[in-house]
Amino acid sequence: MTAARCGASLFRGACAAIALACSWSAPAQEAAESGHVPPPPPSQPMPSMSEQEMDRLMDMHDDPLLAMFKLDQFERGHGDDTWSTDWEAEGWIGHDFDKLWLRTEGEVESGRTDVRIEAFWDHAFASFWDWQIGARHDLGSGPQRSWAAIGVQGLAPYWFTIEATAYLGDSGRTAFRLRAEYEQLLTQRLILQPEFEANLYGKSDPARGVDSGLSDAALGLRLRYEIRREVAPYVGVVWKHRSGDSEFFPDRAANETQLVAGLRVWF
Repeated sequence: MTAARCGASLFRGACAAIALACSWSAPAQEAAESGHVPPPPPSQPMPSMSEQEMDRLMDMHDDPLLAMFKLDQFERGHGDDTWSTDWEAEGWIGHDFDKLWLRTEGEVESGRTDVRIEAFWDHAFASFWDWQIGARHDLGSGPQRSWAAIGVQGLAPYWFTIEATAYLGDSGRTAFRLRAEYEQLLTQRLILQPEFEANLYGKSDPARGVDSGLSDAALGLRLRYEIRREVAPYVGVVWKHRSGDSEFFPDRAANETQLVAGLRVWF
């Protein structure tokens, strides 16, 4: 009986050893087949740290400080025997929900200059939509004007970019600006961009070429080729409307169609 019990114990021990060897060899075989080599264990444990220290160490900050600048239009236009230079540019710095937003646009024609500079605090209140509150300053030829500004900008249905801003100036001056644009991808590099802009004022300001009501409007169609995403020359046609008599641009027509060529850059 003793010999039999010993034999049985030896048999059970041999079976257990075989099972243990199989359990170790299966993962090793799977790792070898997949080509995965598990990393070695850490040489020393990670010390306890605060959330700020962990965020800085692991670079896990999900709302970093970002910035962007875009020279959306820098173009030369010709129409009715006159030449003009126009530009539109904007830039911002900030986080996902709050940014400092700067915007400028201007025109040089017949030796006269019209420049607009705006600065906003920009706050996201919904997906693709921001509130903006800040100030605007008009300068160039003629007297300078300053305005308080409040507006909204965002991406409307069907991918229309909308900017709508209301202004309040000194001496009871009021204004409203509406701008809309759309980008149609003809190819991955060739993009057609229609754009509309209108400026309305509560009272006339002839010294700056402003008429009450719809003072000016522009409808443009530009075709650009993106050499890179950040650099794109373009050509286009722009129809401009200006109402009322103006001391600011005395020689320009009330309605004018221009052929334009320019460059778009952003980074």
